[in-house]
Amino acid sequence: MTRNTSLLDRAAEAASVASRYCDEVDRDSRFPTESMQALKDARLMGIMIPRELGGESANLRDIADVCALLGQNCSSTAMVYAMHQIKASSLVSHGADDAWHRAFMACVASEQLLLGSATTEGGGIGGDLGVSNCAIERDGEEFNLRKDASVISYGKQCDAILVTARRAPDAPPSDQVMATVLKSQYTLEQTSTWNTLGMRGTCSDGFILNARAPVEQIFPQPFAEIAARSMLATAHLLWGALWYGIAANAVARAQAYVRADARKKPGVTPIGAVRVAEAANMLQLMRSSINAGIDKFERAQRANEELNSMSFAIDMCNLKIGTSRLLTDIVNQSMMVCGIYGYKNDTPFSLGRHMRDAMSAPLMINNDRIFGNTSNMLLVHRLDQRLVG
Repeated sequence: MTRNTSLLDRAAEAASVASRYCDEVDRDSRFPTESMQALKDARLMGIMIPRELGGESANLRDIADVCALLGQNCSSTAMVYAMHQIKASSLVSHGADDAWHRAFMACVASEQLLLGSATTEGGGIGGDLGVSNCAIERDGEEFNLRKDASVISYGKQCDAILVTARRAPDAPPSDQVMATVLKSQYTLEQTSTWNTLGMRGTCSDGFILNARAPVEQIFPQPFAEIAARSMLATAHLLWGALWYGIAANAVARAQAYVRADARKKPGVTPIGAVRVAEAANMLQLMRSSINAGIDKFERAQRANEELNSMSFAIDMCNLKIGTSRLLTDIVNQSMMVCGIYGYKNDTPFSLGRHMRDAMSAPLMINNDRIFGNTSNMLLVHRLDQRLVG
């Protein structure tokens, strides 16, 4: 499939803005206001929305390309954009036949709205997306919801939040729904601050969310179906794409360092050259894995039985684990090449921000949790041992 060059040209302009402010965003742990405004000015927020609703019907490969480009310049900007598009994928995949969500998609495209997510929760649940403590409480044609969200990424900055909860107060924790609530329909009471090692610009503070909205804003499908059929695969693929961007920039800095070293000693191969080759090899593995994952997801979307299969779920879980591990390995390898110049924060070869941001990757839907879920599936599912399948 050909790349959407017009879209990438617009994304490149926004990425150049992100590059100018990335160190400041990280240092001050502040939202990347300038780069997000640049993305809105470039009309990139609603590109996944169908054309008939004012979007561009961009496919996942196009959006992954944008995430990777942003990741090479400011990983916090890339993460905010990826999270927004993950929520947009839920709207497109599960709101197309719902009148309210179709109208809302048109608003996302026309007004370039930023979508947030409230799926994690306090009370011992943490990062387990498959269960909720809070519950939808219906009151005639409206519902009330109070959620103690341990994190809401860029909660103060988003224009709407897609929030998960139990279907009703008497529903079990795993019987969840997802609802879209607009900024005018909820209040946020901050309970914690986002003072972290990396990804500091995502501003993922903790909040108690209180919402009241019409029941028509609840998705008709169970959240388990939304997660399995669109959200988790999209998350793993777009996270992988922005992680690839971080890794690619780290390798580029290591390569630049080796080239500068080679110019100082003509005829002598720098000691770091072999490590750069090794890092480039891992980067290629990462790229191939993400592209293969996008291919598999696109095929699965055309075949419901594959999209719902254990083999597809296992493949997406393995992709997330593999790309998050490769990212940390690649950045560490690049740091070894650049040495003290990578360790310092004030050189062209600095990799401290890359390394700290990379450390978040294994924790986003914790790899141990994913391994636990995969191990349960492998008790009943036979691994596909074909080379080409």
